[in-house]
Amino acid sequence: MTRRSLAERLVLAVPFAWMALLFLAPLAIVVKISLSRSVIAMPPYEPAFDLSLGWADALDKLGQFSFAAYESLFDDNLYVDSYLSSLRLAGVATLATLLMAYPMAYAMARAPVAWRPALVVLAVAPFWTSFLIRVYAWIAILKDEGLLNHALMALGLIDEPLNIFGTDWAVLIGIVYSYLPFMILPLYNSIAAQDPALREAAGDLGAGPMAAFWRVTLPLSRGGIVAGCLLVFIPAVGEFVIPDLLGGSDTLMIGRTMWTEFFDNRDWPTASAATIVLLALLLIPLALYDRARAAGTERVL
Repeated sequence: MTRRSLAERLVLAVPFAWMALLFLAPLAIVVKISLSRSVIAMPPYEPAFDLSLGWADALDKLGQFSFAAYESLFDDNLYVDSYLSSLRLAGVATLATLLMAYPMAYAMARAPVAWRPALVVLAVAPFWTSFLIRVYAWIAILKDEGLLNHALMALGLIDEPLNIFGTDWAVLIGIVYSYLPFMILPLYNSIAAQDPALREAAGDLGAGPMAAFWRVTLPLSRGGIVAGCLLVFIPAVGEFVIPDLLGGSDTLMIGRTMWTEFFDNRDWPTASAATIVLLALLLIPLALYDRARAAGTERVL
């Protein structure tokens, strides 16, 4: 086993230092705030420990950590309902995104090789426009007097405007549209990387096109399906902009609830505790999935 040189160690240390600076350090601050007590002051919490007072005083105050913010999350149905509603909306949106993205990715992967770069560019073209502008565009489309209702009424398909804007349906439409490229790209890479000889072998064994798809193409694209679902589901759970602009006052998502606690109620400990619980809800299943995949790989080897 060869020892790495100092230069190699420094190169490997850069991403870890970047993660520590931009992820672990802010996370430690949020954890600290979540264990503090809410007060009417600036900042609106009483730190459980303060390193500026010296290590001795800071260590003495470690016992003053308060779990009141975490207890309030389960005492108030608002937070539980927000978590459940966020998981439900994100799950439905992820499934709808998958059902829309898979045929598109399949068509891109089966297109002539010369066309594929242009198709990939078209798939990511929405990213060239500001996210806020794209969400605001859906406001103009989904409102009662918006483009969608005008078009449907002009075609004689409806007699009165559809009440979509300000509902969970509008939020689902916004999430699916906004995160569709995140689902298309992993699926496209997974399908395009498959060996065509496998489908030909399935055909030689008597499998028709549909049977070959269900028995060969779909199982081999499972990695892309999982990756795309994670890329859509994780940010969708904590989404704030889309439910705030397209949803109604009764649209419950944990992102909006945390915003209200931070900036309206100025209850930073409770908002920080809600953030930590949301992070745990997302990371624990990911860790279990990664462990199960690693165990499956070991069994195969």
